[in-house]
Amino acid sequence: MNEHTISVTRPVERALERVKQVLFRPFDLGKWFAIGFCAWLAYLGQTGAGFNFNTFGRKHASGADFRQQFDRVQDYVMANLYWIAPLAVAVVVFCLALWVLLTWLHSRGEFMFLHCVAVNRAEIALPWSEFAHEGNSLFWFRLGIGLLSMVVIWPLLILGGLTVFHMAMDESWNVHGVATAVGFGLAMVFAVVVFGIISKLTNDFVIPIMRLRRQRCLAGWAAIRRLFSRYLGELVLYFLFQIVLGIAIVFIVLAAVLVTCCVAGCFLALPYLGTVLLLPVLVFKRAYSLHYLAQYGAEYDVFSPPAPPTGAAPSPPIP
Repeated sequence: MNEHTISVTRPVERALERVKQVLFRPFDLGKWFAIGFCAWLAYLGQTGAGFNFNTFGRKHASGADFRQQFDRVQDYVMANLYWIAPLAVAVVVFCLALWVLLTWLHSRGEFMFLHCVAVNRAEIALPWSEFAHEGNSLFWFRLGIGLLSMVVIWPLLILGGLTVFHMAMDESWNVHGVATAVGFGLAMVFAVVVFGIISKLTNDFVIPIMRLRRQRCLAGWAAIRRLFSRYLGELVLYFLFQIVLGIAIVFIVLAAVLVTCCVAGCFLALPYLGTVLLLPVLVFKRAYSLHYLAQYGAEYDVFSPPAPPTGAAPSPPIP
């Protein structure tokens, strides 16, 4: 395909049309809730809760005060280590188990939501079983990438935090220490960006390829790598336009919240129901990347019937 036929704006109109077809022609509340469930699984664990960081007090705390508070905490922990250590281990194990479970459900949900958008059907059981192999492959890939990100990002965060902590404890803010902390911070930001790009490419392009070709995740990555090695400029433009789309979507959602006097914001904060209300936005985002990928040729068109599993009979055409 001629590279000049690749556009980042043309899929916008097609994605909007897809939203109309899937959700409004005709409007079916039951269909909304079924597709909303698939979308909820697809985005499970992807939105983090907000954190509120408070200061220790209104007055400025000196290094001596900070050290005194730290010593008190340290003494308390050491005196109660017999129950704090097992509790900390239990909390870590529970959080890791919960993360693994959410990652598995999220990976399976991605194929369910993609299926609903691609074939314009509110199906749950069929894509759950039909794409179980691909979903599990995606799960193992994400699990490995997630563990790798922890190994890379957490040491940078800890080392940077310890550098700042020692300077605060000793009240010795110096150029070398600040530069070291900033260096760790920049390295962490770079790592976060890299892993974010990997996640974005996986969600937008690798998963559709896996569904189309019934391949494992690494095979899907190999196909995408070959494709965009010839279209690197188009890929950069895609990411830049995604930033523009993201900003526009944020403004639209904020406007809806303000117009409804924050009532919409309260509903959006509710699990599952918030996903159902945001379904037009989520379908648009999913459809946009699919229509963009389809521009690279029929072999990348997710709206055509997926390939049958190895050894299975071909699926009949989707009406």
